[in-house]
Amino acid sequence: MPRVNKYIKRFRLSEAKFRQLLILFSNDIDAVAIASITHLNRKTVNRYLTLIRERINKLCAQSFPFSGEIEVDESYFGARRVKGKPGSGAYATTVVFVILQRGGKVYTEIVPDCAKKTLQRVICGKVEMDSIIHPDHWRGYDGLVDVGYKKHSIVSGKNGL
Repeated sequence: MPRVNKYIKRFRLSEAKFRQLLILFSNDIDAVAIASITHLNRKTVNRYLTLIRERINKLCAQSFPFSGEIEVDESYFGARRVKGKPGSGAYATTVVFVILQRGGKVYTEIVPDCAKKTLQRVICGKVEMDSIIHPDHWRGYDGLVDVGYKKHSIVSGKNGL
């Protein structure tokens, strides 16, 4: 009788093969290469990789929301600022929104823009209402009190985080 896989129940993949698949996944190797290395069918590899991603997503969702003292900030990645261009000043920039729990976890999300509605949607979904939020002077954070966050203080200086 084959040994039971303690990682995934009711699957016919051995623990050793599953560990190999997990190591290759953590090294960011694509499914076709993993299938070739492990001698598994590509569809089987894709099924296991999907299960792994779903488990990671579930565990990440359980670790939220953030609480305590929280810093929020947004950053632009991509092309440099072009003089005369409005807004962020460059085309093809990616806006990354960051939530940092002081002495704890970090959450990042790529957002389409830095509008108040966008930023407040992320904050409301990830930060508990009784937390103390430390934003910078960006106008996107202006309505936090209206949303229900009573405690917040603005971080001054260029480097908020």
